Amino acid sequence: MDLLNTLVDKGLRRELPTRAEALAVLATSDDDLLDVVAAAGKVRRHWFGRRVKLNYLVNLKSGLCPEDCSYCSQRLGSKAEILKYTWLKPDAASKAAAAGVAGGAKRVCLVASGRGPTDRDVDRVAGTIKAIKDQNEGVEVCACLGLLSDGQADRLREAGADAYNHNLNTSESTYGDITTTHTYADRVDTVQKAHAAGLSACSGLIAGMGESDEDLIDVVFSLRDLDPDSVPVNFLIPMEGTPLAAEWHLTPQRCLRILAMVRFVCPDVEVRIAGGREVHLRTMQPLALNLANSIFLGDYLTSEGQAGHADLEMIADAGFEVEGAGEVTLPQHRATAGGCGAHEDAGCGGGCGGHEGATGGCGGHEGAGVCGSAPAAASTSAPAPQVDEVRRDLVSVRRRGAGTDIAPNA
Repeated sequence: MDLLNTLVDKGLRRELPTRAEALAVLATSDDDLLDVVAAAGKVRRHWFGRRVKLNYLVNLKSGLCPEDCSYCSQRLGSKAEILKYTWLKPDAASKAAAAGVAGGAKRVCLVASGRGPTDRDVDRVAGTIKAIKDQNEGVEVCACLGLLSDGQADRLREAGADAYNHNLNTSESTYGDITTTHTYADRVDTVQKAHAAGLSACSGLIAGMGESDEDLIDVVFSLRDLDPDSVPVNFLIPMEGTPLAAEWHLTPQRCLRILAMVRFVCPDVEVRIAGGREVHLRTMQPLALNLANSIFLGDYLTSEGQAGHADLEMIADAGFEVEGAGEVTLPQHRATAGGCGAHEDAGCGGGCGGHEGATGGCGGHEGAGVCGSAPAAASTSAPAPQVDEVRRDLVSVRRRGAGTDIAPNA
């Protein structure tokens, strides 16, 4: 296919595709899907080999959020039956983080619900960062605390934070349909503050909220202009009790096309599969490793993910390897230049990204969590679901982990 040959050539040269070419990837047929995956896989392997970076989410503060983000189970007025607790103590957060590091994670993402941190909250998180780094040599720490005020990104950097996650989530034109308590511009401002402070910026999107192909292209090209080092791709987990609980529009094939499009637009950037991969990619998760070079290990913020040991087995069975603590994630030209866009012809064309969110980064606030627990299994006597049937049985609210009396990887 001429389109795919063109996109591979551009990806290997770190040249941006056009919007029309990116849209064409999303419009490819299921018959062409394996060709799309193979083409994007060439670009992924060129820049990242067969390494998979593992990230681990620690939910420092769950629920009780005054914002009204429609996708989020922690939102104002949410009826979702999630864990709710205030700030974890540094020792509890460090203990949770240690479980992820023991499982192979090289980055710990510290997430807290809320509009944004107070200065006292920043001090609290600074203590948590110190505790984690003191007990886990060489671990990367990413903070995801919401909208930042002036000076807070600098204080997090001084405290030892390596990165900051704040997702754009969707296109600017549709952002007001998803959230009304803050603006798209507020999110852009926070990513820029992280950049200016010297933190590795992490910003991504959530697919499956009813957006159009054009919306997806808009947000990915906006990420290119913002120039984060990593781009988490979240797939909406439609949680009961939220306004988007009925938004079941994604298929495994659609998810793979979205990941391929992001890889072509951001060829040399850390593309992370974040919240929702177990729900929407399902048995096709291993194929997605040919597109993304980073995943979250285990659970998310308020929902359970695939068991941590199953993630590790999947990576090995698919012929990939866990990225070691001593390995540099980004290609040399990006790692030494302080991120994409630091030079004129940077990998995403002068400004693509590469936080959890959903779980990313740290996932926004929509999916991140703690590793180790498997989703509730459906009864073995239940009939197999039809191909076009939504898989609500795969959505399980997190009942364990940081903030509870149960070990995070129980």
